[in-house]
Amino acid sequence: MLERHPGGERAVIVQLDFGESSIADRREEVCLLAGSAGASVCATIEGKRKFPDSATYAGKGKVQEIAEAVVLHQADVVIFNHALSPAQERNLEQAVQCRVIDRTSLILDIFAQRAQSSDGKLQVELAQLDHLATRLVRGWTHLERQKGGIGLRGPGETQLETDRRLLGKRVKLLRERLRKLERQRGVQGRSRLRNEVLRVSLVGYTNAGKSTLFNALTHADSYAADQLFATLDTTSRKLWVGEAGHIVISDTVGFIRDLPHELVAAFHATLEATSQADLLLHVVDSVSPIREEQMQEVEKVLAEIGASEVRQIVVLNKLDLGELSPAVERDEYGNIVRIRLSARRGDGLELLRQALAEVAQEKSHYGNQQKVADISHITGSMESFIPL
Repeated sequence: MLERHPGGERAVIVQLDFGESSIADRREEVCLLAGSAGASVCATIEGKRKFPDSATYAGKGKVQEIAEAVVLHQADVVIFNHALSPAQERNLEQAVQCRVIDRTSLILDIFAQRAQSSDGKLQVELAQLDHLATRLVRGWTHLERQKGGIGLRGPGETQLETDRRLLGKRVKLLRERLRKLERQRGVQGRSRLRNEVLRVSLVGYTNAGKSTLFNALTHADSYAADQLFATLDTTSRKLWVGEAGHIVISDTVGFIRDLPHELVAAFHATLEATSQADLLLHVVDSVSPIREEQMQEVEKVLAEIGASEVRQIVVLNKLDLGELSPAVERDEYGNIVRIRLSARRGDGLELLRQALAEVAQEKSHYGNQQKVADISHITGSMESFIPL
């Protein structure tokens, strides 16, 4: 986790090109991530390679360039917009004489800052421990101090073994607490199923405007800001949609390219609201030049959490920054597939409310048909037992 001093840390960003698309957008995104973590970017180092160096990820010449930038700008941390192995991280730190972190560590740090609820903090801590377990050589003595230190070691046990044992105990405890949360959410989810309330979940790439849309629809006060991962903890509210009655709508954490697997696994309990929803509103930044790529990244995470089969409506947000007008798009069967709106200005919100009411009425109609079918089945079963 990043250590900060007043005024923020000075960071050198490293973005290497291995033939991927949208390198400029990747560089801009990692700079936004660094800013969200509280760092100021003082230099960006770029370069092209066919494949990563096994020892230092970047080549010798590039590592020397990074070291010179660290000295020139008096940098506190070097941030690689890539996944580094523990060995590469250690080798780089020795070479540039500065702390080095990778993209995963950076995202985990942001999550650690933003988590507000007790379960959100548990999930972030578990993700951090899973990621940092392989980096124990850097020292975990703070865990020993928290638990008393002397008297905890086994006979002949090294410091590293002690740290791993303490870490394992903490991970086991966190997993058990999160399992309890999942069971509690399961009970709440079954209760909502019995009430036949339409459950809607907002999903999308980070900073697409999900929380702004959530606040505009529900008049809630969820934190919304022009920064990555402004929202971490899932917030749910009831929303009245006219004749269709109430629905439950949830605002969830934003997704991002190369979202650390540890985070997806740790946030499984939170992301259940998405996988168990009846409808996903896939919020998209309509003016982003890489919106199609961002949508694909969201679809990848949805598949990973088991939500790829949930019905979706794409919400093209931020029309106030473009030239399109609010509208509803339907497929050849009349189903709503896209809605264009501006959550910030409120343009097109009524179209979205009407769409939600339409889906809620469809669910209610289907539920009533299912009840009739169930009653007919039960009645038919009873009649088969009536003596002639």
